[in-house]
Amino acid sequence: MEIWLDALDKTGHFAVDATFSTKDDSDIRLTDGLLYRDGVMIGGHVHIDSEEAQTKARSLAGSVEWILLTFENWSMIPIENIVAAAESTPTKVAAQITQPIEAQGAGFALDIGVDALLCSEECVEAAQVVKSLRLENTVATTPERTAHSTPAKLTTMTVTDVQEGHSGDRVCIDLLSMLNEGEGVLVGSTSRSFALIHGETIQSKYVPTRPFRINAGSVEAYTYLADGSTKYLCEIHSGDEICIIGQSGESRTATVGRMKIETRPLILLRFQDENTNEGHVFIQQAETVRLVLENGGVCSVTDISVGDRILGCSFFSTRHVGQSISAPSKER
Repeated sequence: MEIWLDALDKTGHFAVDATFSTKDDSDIRLTDGLLYRDGVMIGGHVHIDSEEAQTKARSLAGSVEWILLTFENWSMIPIENIVAAAESTPTKVAAQITQPIEAQGAGFALDIGVDALLCSEECVEAAQVVKSLRLENTVATTPERTAHSTPAKLTTMTVTDVQEGHSGDRVCIDLLSMLNEGEGVLVGSTSRSFALIHGETIQSKYVPTRPFRINAGSVEAYTYLADGSTKYLCEIHSGDEICIIGQSGESRTATVGRMKIETRPLILLRFQDENTNEGHVFIQQAETVRLVLENGGVCSVTDISVGDRILGCSFFSTRHVGQSISAPSKER
């Protein structure tokens, strides 16, 4: 982690056209919203004073070497969101701190931290302490702490428990395109384990098919989007693009036409993969809600039993605002 010494204007405020000194004796110049290191442009500056500014900063992740964040009112949440957006990219994040107490917050945001602290003289000592702690943590870091951004790959899950899930709000996702038999979406109540929920493409004795619909699960569950991020089912909107996966592992993108929430009785399904990674999902207790079996067949959730082998997906990293990050977490 780098430490940049802030340049203040005559009023004591952050100077929007300034040069920062760094410990490696290089100069970082901020001019007209652009960052230069020793005369070479390395990134951009975003002053966080609104949601629009945060969105702008997140959009820079992956396209520049550095994003410098300064604040109207210093806040952890924008730092966390932008650190999450930048983690799987080459982009580094620098954040301004104005009080010593803010050094640890920015330096360990999401247990990952920014790549540089921009601070005044009174905050330098606190920034140096955080830098020292970061170096100690780096030595202790194991390969398991590395984020994985690999695409979804189907694996076999073994059902370990089937319980009454009481009543709750569940989400139907209606698409702008038709589903084929064997296709569905990944849904899970934890960020690391998902089950493949089949579309309503199979004829039922009592209701017609809805081949554009997936009765996906409860509102708090995640679903996997086309860009590799996740969303809570309750946050899905028309126009969102989600990842449709077939029983053979092939995937494609489909656009959401609408999302519908209704209160229904639920079943709690627990499962684990071959590495004993555990997951669960709440699904509506209805014959028309189906999962995809290991052999490519489908099974109604009302007929699922302990020991059945279903298709799903496991991930190694946790999530923050839908983005894959390397910070540790526990979910049950």
